[in-house]
Amino acid sequence: MTDPAAHFLPFARPDISEAEVCAVIDALRSGWVTTGPKARAFEEAFSHFLGGAVQAIAVNSATAGLHLALEALGIGPGDEVIAPTLTFTATVEVVRYLGADPVLVDVDPLTLNIDPAKIRAAVTPRTKAIMPVHYGGLSCNMDAILTIAREHGLKVVEDAAHALPTTYQGQLVGQLASDVTVFSFYANKTITTGEGGMAVTRNPQLADRMRVMRLHGMSRDAFDRFTSKTPAWYYEVVAPGFKYNLTDIAAALGLVQLQRLPQFLQRRQHLATRYQKQLAGLPLVLPADAPAGDVHAWHLYVVRLTSSARMGRDELIQALSDRGIGTSVHYVPLHRHPYWRDRYGLSPEQFPHADAAYQSMVSLPLFTAMQDSDQDRVIATLHELLA
Repeated sequence: MTDPAAHFLPFARPDISEAEVCAVIDALRSGWVTTGPKARAFEEAFSHFLGGAVQAIAVNSATAGLHLALEALGIGPGDEVIAPTLTFTATVEVVRYLGADPVLVDVDPLTLNIDPAKIRAAVTPRTKAIMPVHYGGLSCNMDAILTIAREHGLKVVEDAAHALPTTYQGQLVGQLASDVTVFSFYANKTITTGEGGMAVTRNPQLADRMRVMRLHGMSRDAFDRFTSKTPAWYYEVVAPGFKYNLTDIAAALGLVQLQRLPQFLQRRQHLATRYQKQLAGLPLVLPADAPAGDVHAWHLYVVRLTSSARMGRDELIQALSDRGIGTSVHYVPLHRHPYWRDRYGLSPEQFPHADAAYQSMVSLPLFTAMQDSDQDRVIATLHELLA
């Protein structure tokens, strides 16, 4: 038997071509390694890609973008922000940064996206915003969420870390009627800058506030000051801001990745379709696809073991690892983490769908550099273990 470690298939791997390498080298040689012309160009290219007159603000993580969005919307102590429990902690830790309280709710058992009925039931006089998460790359039911927001005068900040280029009713996520949408360019996302993110909005006041707060609360962008043709050393600090700017090195990488996004999407769709067809019949709940005419970004491919499976989730993960196949779990729900559980007195019984999903879910390898032969190996191993 061959050593699995000699041919280990990771859960994810970034897809970096020679074009990205050359773009980063060009940025390094330009003399601009922090925020500069590449970051500006990346913002413009991203805004153009989304369309709909959105403004794009490049940041060093989606977490930073979510924080900036809530700060710009005036979220503060005493406020509540509704979010799903089935998400990464970054979604709601930013609420605590501002002294506000996240209110966690359950998800839809089919899509694993936030359940609008649970949102409606959680609204109180303290509620100021809703933060839907487009889980795995499948859009939430945004009509229902935006309707609730309008009825109660709430803001909507979309956590679109998984959702480039997801569509909802024919519109790209990022073009919808939310206040702010935030994308992630972390290493395993649908495009990557290593670390990075983008906040987008149609509201010019929100965009201006996020730009100021992105770089120490300074009244002038560092790029503007250092490229001015006249003496432009003077600036004013108008608020106690943050250090959330994206470097030109990262933006150079992002510009090329954005150009490659259509082929990345095609590859992810191809792999997801093969999984959907070839895993049918196993004791697995396969992920929901997008409605007809819409796009699922397929950032993740998450299966759930049924009660008839011959082994549990943890045993399956170990068996796959023993055979040289990496997996992950998205996510340990927030209500199970000590900080959120203890601070807000949460229990699994409050979130039956998210908790049941967690106990049976496995994220299978899906990345654009993955070959069909790699995927065949995953599929064959799952049939060996579960059929």
